[in-house]
Amino acid sequence: MNRYKKVFYSFCRNMDMMIELKEVIRHIGKNVKLGKDVKIWNFTYIGDNTEIGDGTKIGSLVHLDYGVKIGRDCKIEGMAYIPPLTVIEDNVFVGPGVIFTNDPYPMSLKMVGVHVESGAIICAGAVLKAGVRVGAGSVVGMGAIVTKDVQPNKVVFGNPARVRYSKSEYLEKKNKWEEK
Repeated sequence: MNRYKKVFYSFCRNMDMMIELKEVIRHIGKNVKLGKDVKIWNFTYIGDNTEIGDGTKIGSLVHLDYGVKIGRDCKIEGMAYIPPLTVIEDNVFVGPGVIFTNDPYPMSLKMVGVHVESGAIICAGAVLKAGVRVGAGSVVGMGAIVTKDVQPNKVVFGNPARVRYSKSEYLEKKNKWEEK
Protein backbone atom coordinates (compact mmCIF):
# COMPACT_ATOMS: atom_id res chain seq x y z
CA MET A 1 0.00 0.00 0.00
CA ASN A 2 1.47 3.35 -0.94
CA ARG A 3 2.05 6.16 1.52
CA TYR A 4 -0.95 8.25 0.40
CA LYS A 5 -3.39 5.36 0.87
CA LYS A 6 -2.04 4.74 4.38
CA VAL A 7 -2.55 8.40 5.27
CA PHE A 8 -6.07 8.38 3.84
CA TYR A 9 -7.08 5.17 5.64
CA SER A 10 -5.71 6.39 8.96
CA PHE A 11 -7.58 9.66 8.41
CA CYS A 12 -10.84 7.84 7.72
CA ARG A 13 -10.67 5.57 10.79
CA ASN A 14 -12.05 8.26 13.00
CA MET A 15 -15.83 8.63 12.38
CA ASP A 16 -15.80 12.31 13.37
CA MET A 17 -13.28 12.96 10.66
CA MET A 18 -15.45 11.09 8.16
CA ILE A 19 -18.31 13.45 8.94
CA GLU A 20 -16.00 16.43 8.43
CA LEU A 21 -14.84 14.98 5.10
CA LYS A 22 -18.46 14.55 4.02
CA GLU A 23 -19.12 18.23 4.75
CA VAL A 24 -16.19 19.19 2.53
CA ILE A 25 -17.50 17.04 -0.29
CA ARG A 26 -21.05 18.42 -0.18
CA HIS A 27 -22.07 21.66 1.52
CA ILE A 28 -25.71 22.41 2.30
CA GLY A 29 -26.17 25.79 3.97
CA LYS A 30 -28.49 26.95 6.72
CA ASN A 31 -32.27 27.23 6.26
CA VAL A 32 -32.20 25.28 2.98
CA LYS A 33 -35.58 23.81 2.00
CA LEU A 34 -35.22 20.51 0.16
CA GLY A 35 -38.31 18.88 -1.34
CA LYS A 36 -38.97 15.15 -1.42
CA ASP A 37 -36.67 12.92 -3.46
CA VAL A 38 -34.11 15.66 -4.18
CA LYS A 39 -30.81 14.14 -5.35
CA ILE A 40 -27.57 16.05 -4.73
CA TRP A 41 -24.32 14.71 -6.20
CA ASN A 42 -20.81 15.10 -4.80
CA PHE A 43 -18.77 18.30 -4.60
CA THR A 44 -21.88 20.48 -4.65
CA TYR A 45 -22.37 23.77 -2.81
CA ILE A 46 -25.84 24.92 -1.80
CA GLY A 47 -25.97 28.31 -0.11
CA ASP A 48 -28.15 29.47 2.77
CA ASN A 49 -31.89 30.08 2.28
CA THR A 50 -32.08 28.17 -0.99
CA GLU A 51 -35.25 26.28 -1.96
CA ILE A 52 -35.23 23.15 -4.14
CA GLY A 53 -38.51 21.49 -5.16
CA ASP A 54 -39.53 17.82 -5.15
CA GLY A 55 -37.76 15.42 -7.50
CA THR A 56 -35.01 17.82 -8.56
CA LYS A 57 -31.52 16.50 -9.32
CA ILE A 58 -28.41 18.60 -8.71
CA GLY A 59 -25.21 17.37 -10.42
CA SER A 60 -21.61 17.32 -9.25
CA LEU A 61 -19.63 20.54 -8.90
CA VAL A 62 -22.76 22.71 -9.04
CA HIS A 63 -22.66 26.00 -7.13
CA LEU A 64 -26.11 27.18 -6.02
CA ASP A 65 -25.56 30.39 -4.13
CA TYR A 66 -27.73 31.74 -1.31
CA GLY A 67 -31.39 32.58 -1.85
CA VAL A 68 -31.82 30.62 -5.09
CA LYS A 69 -35.26 29.17 -5.86
CA ILE A 70 -35.53 25.99 -7.94
CA GLY A 71 -38.85 24.30 -8.71
CA ARG A 72 -39.97 20.68 -8.98
CA ASP A 73 -38.53 18.01 -11.27
CA CYS A 74 -35.61 20.09 -12.53
CA LYS A 75 -32.26 18.72 -13.60
CA ILE A 76 -29.19 20.87 -12.99
CA GLU A 77 -26.15 19.27 -14.64
CA GLY A 78 -22.58 19.43 -13.36
CA MET A 79 -20.48 22.57 -13.08
CA ALA A 80 -23.43 24.98 -13.41
CA TYR A 81 -23.13 28.31 -11.55
CA ILE A 82 -26.39 29.73 -10.22
CA PRO A 83 -25.96 33.00 -8.26
CA PRO A 84 -28.24 34.72 -5.73
CA LEU A 85 -31.63 36.03 -6.94
CA THR A 86 -31.98 33.30 -9.60
CA VAL A 87 -35.43 31.73 -9.98
CA ILE A 88 -35.87 28.47 -11.88
CA GLU A 89 -39.44 27.21 -12.19
CA ASP A 90 -40.62 23.59 -12.61
CA ASN A 91 -39.39 20.98 -15.13
CA VAL A 92 -36.34 22.96 -16.26
CA PHE A 93 -33.16 21.39 -17.63
CA VAL A 94 -29.89 23.25 -17.05
CA GLY A 95 -27.00 21.66 -18.95
CA PRO A 96 -23.41 21.23 -17.82
CA GLY A 97 -21.29 24.34 -17.43
CA VAL A 98 -24.18 26.82 -17.70
CA ILE A 99 -23.44 30.19 -16.10
CA PHE A 100 -26.14 32.50 -14.79
CA THR A 101 -25.09 36.03 -13.81
CA ASN A 102 -26.70 38.55 -11.46
CA ASP A 103 -24.54 41.67 -11.74
CA PRO A 104 -25.14 43.68 -14.94
CA TYR A 105 -22.43 46.21 -14.06
CA PRO A 106 -19.74 44.43 -11.98
CA MET A 107 -19.08 45.20 -9.15
CA SER A 108 -22.38 46.91 -8.51
CA LEU A 109 -24.16 47.01 -5.17
CA LYS A 110 -27.46 46.35 -6.98
CA MET A 111 -28.06 42.91 -8.47
CA VAL A 112 -30.85 41.22 -10.44
CA GLY A 113 -31.36 37.52 -11.06
CA VAL A 114 -32.21 35.44 -14.11
CA HIS A 115 -35.74 34.00 -14.19
CA VAL A 116 -36.28 30.70 -16.04
CA GLU A 117 -39.91 29.73 -16.64
CA SER A 118 -41.31 26.18 -16.53
CA GLY A 119 -40.26 23.63 -19.13
CA ALA A 120 -37.29 25.58 -20.48
CA ILE A 121 -34.13 23.82 -21.64
CA ILE A 122 -30.75 25.54 -21.27
CA CYS A 123 -28.02 23.60 -23.06
CA ALA A 124 -24.37 23.14 -22.13
CA GLY A 125 -22.11 26.15 -21.77
CA ALA A 126 -24.77 28.85 -22.17
CA VAL A 127 -24.20 32.16 -20.38
CA LEU A 128 -27.20 34.20 -19.27
CA LYS A 129 -26.99 37.93 -18.58
CA ALA A 130 -28.30 39.29 -15.29
CA GLY A 131 -32.00 40.15 -15.43
CA VAL A 132 -33.01 38.13 -18.50
CA ARG A 133 -36.16 36.02 -18.51
CA VAL A 134 -36.18 32.68 -20.32
CA GLY A 135 -39.75 31.92 -21.42
CA ALA A 136 -41.72 28.76 -20.74
CA GLY A 137 -40.89 25.86 -23.05
CA SER A 138 -38.03 27.69 -24.74
CA VAL A 139 -34.64 26.22 -25.64
CA VAL A 140 -31.31 28.01 -25.23
CA GLY A 141 -28.73 26.26 -27.42
CA MET A 142 -25.28 25.19 -26.28
CA GLY A 143 -22.75 27.97 -25.93
CA ALA A 144 -25.38 30.68 -26.37
CA ILE A 145 -24.74 34.12 -24.91
CA VAL A 146 -28.20 35.28 -23.81
CA THR A 147 -28.32 39.08 -23.51
CA LYS A 148 -32.08 39.60 -24.00
CA ASP A 149 -35.28 37.90 -22.86
CA VAL A 150 -36.18 34.65 -24.62
CA GLN A 151 -39.83 34.42 -25.64
CA PRO A 152 -41.82 31.29 -24.70
CA ASN A 153 -41.50 28.28 -27.04
CA LYS A 154 -38.63 29.72 -29.08
CA VAL A 155 -35.20 28.25 -29.78
CA VAL A 156 -32.25 30.64 -29.48
CA PHE A 157 -28.52 30.16 -29.93
CA GLY A 158 -25.41 32.06 -31.00
CA ASN A 159 -23.46 35.05 -29.74
CA PRO A 160 -25.50 37.01 -29.05
CA ALA A 161 -28.35 34.49 -28.90
CA ARG A 162 -31.18 35.12 -31.32
CA VAL A 163 -34.33 33.25 -32.36
CA ARG A 164 -33.54 30.47 -34.83
CA TYR A 165 -36.84 28.57 -34.92
CA SER A 166 -39.93 27.61 -32.92
CA LYS A 167 -40.24 24.92 -30.28
CA SER A 168 -42.41 22.84 -32.65
CA GLU A 169 -39.61 22.91 -35.26
CA TYR A 170 -37.15 21.90 -32.54
CA LEU A 171 -39.32 18.95 -31.50
CA GLU A 172 -39.67 17.90 -35.16
CA LYS A 173 -35.86 17.91 -35.56
CA LYS A 174 -35.46 16.04 -32.27
CA ASN A 175 -37.97 13.36 -33.31
CA LYS A 176 -36.22 12.86 -36.68
CA TRP A 177 -32.89 12.51 -34.88
CA GLU A 178 -34.29 9.94 -32.47
CA GLU A 179 -35.82 7.88 -35.32
CA LYS A 180 -32.43 7.31 -36.98
